[in-house]
Amino acid sequence: MDKSQDIISLKGIGEKTADLYHKVGIYTYGDLMYYYPRDYIKYDEAVTPSPEKTDTFCFIKGIISKRPLLRKAGRMSVVTATIDCSGLQVRAVWFHMPYIARSIRTGVEYYFGAVLKMNGNFYSLEQPLVISKDDYEVLRNTLQPVYPLTKGLSNNSLRKSVKQVLSMYDGTGVIGGMTEKQALLSIHFPADINELKKAREALVYEEFLLFILRLKLLKEENKRAQNGFGLKKLDRVHDIIDNLPYRLTDAQLKVFGEIENDLCSGSSMSRLVQGDVGCGKTIIAFLACVMVSLQGYQCSLMAPTEILATQHYDLFNNMCKRYGLDLNITLLTGSMGAAVKREALADIESGHTDIVIGTHALFQDKVKYSSLALVVTDEQHRFGVRQRELLADKSAGDSPHVLVMSATPIPRTLAIILYGDLDISVIDEVPARRLPIKNCVVGPSYRERSYDFILKEVKNGHQAYVICPMVEESEGLDCMDVVSYSSELKDIFKNEASVACLHGRMKAGLKDSVMKDFASGKTDILVSTTVVEVGVNVPNATVMMVENAERFGLAQLHQLRGRIGRGDAQSYCIFIDGKESEKSRERLEILNRSNDGFFIASEDLKLRGPGDMFGIKQSGELEFKLADIYTDSKILARAKQEAEEILKTDRDLSKPEHKNLRMKLFSKDTESFLKAL
Repeated sequence: MDKSQDIISLKGIGEKTADLYHKVGIYTYGDLMYYYPRDYIKYDEAVTPSPEKTDTFCFIKGIISKRPLLRKAGRMSVVTATIDCSGLQVRAVWFHMPYIARSIRTGVEYYFGAVLKMNGNFYSLEQPLVISKDDYEVLRNTLQPVYPLTKGLSNNSLRKSVKQVLSMYDGTGVIGGMTEKQALLSIHFPADINELKKAREALVYEEFLLFILRLKLLKEENKRAQNGFGLKKLDRVHDIIDNLPYRLTDAQLKVFGEIENDLCSGSSMSRLVQGDVGCGKTIIAFLACVMVSLQGYQCSLMAPTEILATQHYDLFNNMCKRYGLDLNITLLTGSMGAAVKREALADIESGHTDIVIGTHALFQDKVKYSSLALVVTDEQHRFGVRQRELLADKSAGDSPHVLVMSATPIPRTLAIILYGDLDISVIDEVPARRLPIKNCVVGPSYRERSYDFILKEVKNGHQAYVICPMVEESEGLDCMDVVSYSSELKDIFKNEASVACLHGRMKAGLKDSVMKDFASGKTDILVSTTVVEVGVNVPNATVMMVENAERFGLAQLHQLRGRIGRGDAQSYCIFIDGKESEKSRERLEILNRSNDGFFIASEDLKLRGPGDMFGIKQSGELEFKLADIYTDSKILARAKQEAEEILKTDRDLSKPEHKNLRMKLFSKDTESFLKAL
């Protein structure tokens, strides 16, 4: 079977359906095989509603006693029905699912699956699955996958397509004591929870092993990399430090000293600067670039989004003017016009440019550097190992120094493994001039009060973010989505505040336009997915409200929160706990108590265990398809040890038992395996 074959050739997938699959990133057979479930539903015996069963997912069996009622609430459709369950009345409600009113019939027995709630003296279900009696008999006592979906794409359709592809696949390579086909079948369609755990552990282990092998090989290359730049420490740079409008923290000074020493050595620097949001990494990058550029060499700084690249460009230009630095700075992004781009490329190649700032465009083939000596990447996990290699390769002759920066608060023990090709510096102080963010964790009933607070801040001249976990409404998933939510807020705020919508599926030009409008103050409220996590610096934004906060990892929530509190005004973060369970409240209260990202990450690691392995992905910091660096930290450590043992005896992976690893690391057939790279 050819993993690169187009899904259009599968039974049941026509052009329209294929477009829906494309929306979730599925184009080929291989994409389908490695499109893992986000959760599983266990079809246990039906239960009778009771106080002991509340706040847990369960199935109840009952008859629709009254005709379902369909009504509109603004742009939202709401279906309500009453279920007679052995004499007990249970209220059911479905949002954005008008077809439910037509598909369930009065007097017919169904099975309903959802988290059972108790409101006063009544039991209730929100967005319950509805399954006929005959279908439930087939599913009873099985585990069924639940996939991330988009509007119009059903879980059933995806499940059938995955089955088709796996029936044709004959993967015999062994991973973690299972053949690859066994592992994939068991992760999608496990016979029981033990088989699921075994398959997941095998696939997670392989993801980590491939990642660490690549890092180890890269570190060996780095150790051999020498250069003849002959850089020296400059008094001019220290004069800038002395004349900044604020004092650098001791941690910033220590980290810049480490970078200075690296730049002045004969070996090429490969260093990660890890610091919490707002700790002042950008000024360190500026000082490093100035030190190199004043000695006649070029620097590049790569940012994850065009708007952040533009903000860095403006900041660097303003700093150069303020301190009388005669340095030429060039901006290079993908959306620039052809003529402007040609001029930028010519300036870079001729050496007229001292510092070039941009996005992924910096490592395209057309970009030729005259004397590249320093490569800086901001939020390095957004680029990955291979991409920063490509940029580093742009230097003619000598290997450039590489400085990568990340605000992801990963505990040091994990960071040493995950950034194994880099030396690590940590900025563990936040500048005193920043006010701590005030936090609160509340339930959905506080939503209206939160709207009033946001409007009050807007009327005071500030802006706000509203974060949702999903782009569009999804069948069977009870959580807020950006598209519907932004429409509702426009109706709620009407002429009092302007609302815009932002998500990763928007075209790049539109996405950048929305972000620029927010950054410039044209938009008051930005409703977004986590795409803003590293994408924009808006000092005027003072409020962030996170819907369904329980669906995010604490480290990612802290990253999101870092978008506010960047100016002089007091900022506020409101976490809406949609689940309101004791466990989710316990987790979110950690954010309520602390603004320290490293403390939050370590507490998250303590709280999360094997039972959390099947929820919405928690690690937003690295693009692993299945692995979670916190939950799976023990597997990560084991994979590190195994990678070291393999490379000791078989550095080129030429032994027969390593054939599968070699193929996945070095052949073209790596896309699904090496997302983390």
